[in-house]
Amino acid sequence: MNTYWMLLGLAIAASMGGQTLLKAGASAPTFLGQLFDWRTIVGLGFYGGAALLYIVALRRIPMSVALPFTAVSYVAALLIGHFAFGEPVGAMHIGAMVLICAGVVMLAAS
Repeated sequence: MNTYWMLLGLAIAASMGGQTLLKAGASAPTFLGQLFDWRTIVGLGFYGGAALLYIVALRRIPMSVALPFTAVSYVAALLIGHFAFGEPVGAMHIGAMVLICAGVVMLAAS
């Protein structure tokens, strides 16, 4: 696997880690409590790291390919939301995820 594709994958994973930590930090009772919750702070750090990895990946991967690949994070968000936070998943969610996955596969094949 090309190094730049690996960096893109790491950027997506770091972004999802950040998103998960931000959601976990949202359990604080007040906005200021959420803002200064360690999970929020670390989550923002993950987002910053994800942005840096994405910037490096863009050196060799066209943006018209790299950005649509980040749609994989929607599938990860659905799974994390459901299994980590007990969020409901319905037929519309599953149908949307199938369409997103099909789009990413079609893009990868081109």
